[in-house]
Amino acid sequence: MLSGVLLMEGCKDISSKSNLPNIIIFLADDMGYGDLGCYGSSDINSPNIDKIASEGVRFTNFYSNGPECTPTRVALMTGRYQQRAGGLECAVGAGNVGRYDEAEWLAGQGELGLPVSENTLLQALKRKGYQTAKFGKWHLGYEKKFRPIKHGFDHSFGPIGYGGDYFYHTEQVETGMDDLTGMHTLMENNQEVFYTGRYYTRLFTQKAVEWLKSRKTGKPFFLYMPYTAPHSPYQGPDDMIDRPLTADEWNIGTRETYVKMTESLDSGIGNILDYLSENKLEEETLVIFFSDNGGTKKADNGPFSGNKGQVFEGGIHVPCIIKWPGKIEEKIVSNQTCLSFDLTASVLRIIGVEHDDVKLDGIDIISHVENNTADFERTLFWRKKRGNGVFKAIRHGEWKYLIQEDNLKVIHEGLFNLKDDPSENQNLLNVNPVLVEELKTKINEWEDEVKADRLIPFINSKK
Repeated sequence: MLSGVLLMEGCKDISSKSNLPNIIIFLADDMGYGDLGCYGSSDINSPNIDKIASEGVRFTNFYSNGPECTPTRVALMTGRYQQRAGGLECAVGAGNVGRYDEAEWLAGQGELGLPVSENTLLQALKRKGYQTAKFGKWHLGYEKKFRPIKHGFDHSFGPIGYGGDYFYHTEQVETGMDDLTGMHTLMENNQEVFYTGRYYTRLFTQKAVEWLKSRKTGKPFFLYMPYTAPHSPYQGPDDMIDRPLTADEWNIGTRETYVKMTESLDSGIGNILDYLSENKLEEETLVIFFSDNGGTKKADNGPFSGNKGQVFEGGIHVPCIIKWPGKIEEKIVSNQTCLSFDLTASVLRIIGVEHDDVKLDGIDIISHVENNTADFERTLFWRKKRGNGVFKAIRHGEWKYLIQEDNLKVIHEGLFNLKDDPSENQNLLNVNPVLVEELKTKINEWEDEVKADRLIPFINSKK
């Protein structure tokens, strides 16, 4: 594993420009592919996010690195497959719980989280002098050594875990951390703070605008906005009751409530975009929006089958929109196949940082759009472990093979041609057995290549 010092030395400054762009990343939580007007929604009003699309590029073949929260966030921060970090290919459970064997082993040692040394994105931004802030969900480790401030954020506000009750800011179980009260997980920098009764989405937005107003001018800023919406529990802005929700109430809700949550998210994003406009910052700010994974059954995953947690298209095929005035033309639609960690590679190129000692897995997708480069085929991989189950998938050009195992026993396999069958309705597993074996081999080779160094002692103990 690379040390933080070594990584910093390996990130070479290749830009002499001092007028680097401001960067904002809006990250929705559990949003379905079809949950925005610009992606065909008929019941959700999303004028602000739609406006980003009309002023930039909308991707139709964008994938999240994982079908759950934590893995995609790991990939975004590292620019690499989350498997390389080890133990983070499933969402960290409420209360700092590992949900499969490797994660349980790390949790037992107080190591369940993203090591600072792996965070290529934040280290590069700090090297270039960016002011950095996060408002929203972290979900990359409860332990103190894994928290946002340690990773390089100058300011951080939000739940340290996966989110929780939108008004009481609690999870379903106690965190077990000595600096947090019971199930409460809201922190500002390294201090627990209480804003009981304040709706998460609106609170994150307000805090972000306050930070934008108080930041130093003349220096570029990186604003990371990982909202909790529209993740469960399903609570609209006016749905506060006189107590936190119980675990049994967590996933109860209606599409109507989900719509209100998503529209509140759009409104919050609009407030931040309004700040840019009012302060003449639009032309010098790169804006990125995407979802961390596909939607739940409350969501609209468009034409795709499956939901969050699965490696069917509905669990990983998500909306992504990028706006960069003067660099990306307006009203572009890109069909290029891409993945969350491509955003990391793009940002590093834009800010002029090389990464000699870290081999990124992503590509510069923004440059691809800027230069109107012809789309090309890629080979991309997914793997999620949870309990005794393992979900794997590979997209190789227009072909996709997926497999689900339980206790090492195959319980489902599928081969699909996504060009002809994006909904994965026609399983061609028995039609093309030669291709199936080829794709299985590619998955096995990939799994061997992305093994995490910090899991070697665990792997050896199992031999």
